[in-house]
Amino acid sequence: MKPKLTIEILQEEASTFSEIETSYDEPSLYGVTDGKAVGTYLEHKFTAYLSGIYEYEQGNSASGIDLPSLGVDLKVTSIKQPQSSCPFKSASQKIFGLGYHLLVFVYEKTDDDENRTGRLNMQHTIFVAKERTADFQTTKGLLEILERDGNKDDIIAFIIERNLPVDEIGAEQLADRILETPPNQGYLTISNALQWRLQYSRVIQKAGIVSGISRVR
Repeated sequence: MKPKLTIEILQEEASTFSEIETSYDEPSLYGVTDGKAVGTYLEHKFTAYLSGIYEYEQGNSASGIDLPSLGVDLKVTSIKQPQSSCPFKSASQKIFGLGYHLLVFVYEKTDDDENRTGRLNMQHTIFVAKERTADFQTTKGLLEILERDGNKDDIIAFIIERNLPVDEIGAEQLADRILETPPNQGYLTISNALQWRLQYSRVIQKAGIVSGISRVR
């Protein structure tokens, strides 16, 4: 029987994997500039590495995330522009978080022209707890409104001003929820699009400083 994968073990293994990957020359990555292709390569390699050692539920299109039993999604991004997309579910994700944790691998890719290989130098490996996956400016603004004794009308006005993808009824429901359960301060930058666009510069800066954002490596 393989041991069961936990979030703590996942972070330890992500650190080990990043260390190994940084020293590995991969012929299939030579000349590859498509970030999505690099991301797919690294995600598949990491999940194959994990499944060789541990017992865990593998992700599928229905679950929408890579490690559903742990509630963790894997993200791979270049240090040049640390961002990725994720499925849009509702405007509330921008305020209350995505609903799952993120394990973010940030790489710098180099090519060896002589040997025709590519290498991913892992610059940062960061675990973002789901409580920190909301949008930074949106949660900061809402928490400031609540600190200043803001009411439901103030919150609705803020939601509309920030162009959250929500109608009038949805804005009212969100305002009620915010008053009842104030959000945690988020640290992602989430841009509105057909898919959320997640940007990671702030979590890279805050890793190891803010609770819920860990520098794995």
